Amino acid sequence: MDRSVIVQQVLAELEKKRQQNLQDISSQRDAFKTIIYEKKKNVGVVHPSDRKAIERARSITPARIGIGRTGTRMKTKEYLDFRIDHAAAQDAVFRDVTEEFINDLNLPVLHSQAESMDDYLMNLDSGRKLSKESAEWAKANLPKNKQVQIIVSDGLSSTGIEANIKDLLPALIQGLEGKGISTGLPVFIKRSRVWIQDEIAEITNCDVVISLIGERPGLGTSKSISAYMIYKPSRQSVEADRTVISNIHEGGIPPVEAGAYLADLIGDILNQKASGVKYAQLK
Repeated sequence: MDRSVIVQQVLAELEKKRQQNLQDISSQRDAFKTIIYEKKKNVGVVHPSDRKAIERARSITPARIGIGRTGTRMKTKEYLDFRIDHAAAQDAVFRDVTEEFINDLNLPVLHSQAESMDDYLMNLDSGRKLSKESAEWAKANLPKNKQVQIIVSDGLSSTGIEANIKDLLPALIQGLEGKGISTGLPVFIKRSRVWIQDEIAEITNCDVVISLIGERPGLGTSKSISAYMIYKPSRQSVEADRTVISNIHEGGIPPVEAGAYLADLIGDILNQKASGVKYAQLK
């Protein structure tokens, strides 16, 4: 047989095997995509003396109670659950809120002085002030002398913002409007911290400023946000002057319910003309 024919046959066979391997890899990839890993709260303790007590405890807390052990180590499933939760917490901090989400919110986007996430995490003050460009825009465009100014901040959980704001923000605005409380133009501020609300309040001359900000994620949830409110902040304002509602997420305070509650709370703060510790003392 002619050698060229043999070579062509060998090459054709190799190509056939290559195509088959590609099909096998594609099939494996498709099968992998359909795998769903379910996190179930199973009691991992072998022969527990009171299984029902452990089950009750696990039903009311995300804490890792009654997970059992193998020797001195976690069981494999619990270890994998831990790694999944830890990865979700890291993603919540380092992943930016998507452009699609921000566009859907249709809010003006401002920036703090933090030029990167590393800067934001290592230099606290960089997240407490607006960038020069954002400060100038805010002074020129934000409505002045309204009762309430709303800020949305990614903070330490972009995941929390994406999971809750679309339900929380409309409920809050509707609640304030129902009470006849005037509001300014809500803004989204990237890489900002709570105290940036003091600068926004100074620019807008509002009575109350509320920051809806991503909470530091934990292993229980990476989707939680908090609401910080302060009445007429000044350069002398401190943490004790702020009222905060935390744990806003599907497993804590549902976002729609939180929006309605925050509207009631802001109405009360306006009536009392105080927030934080001073507000608590008046109550």
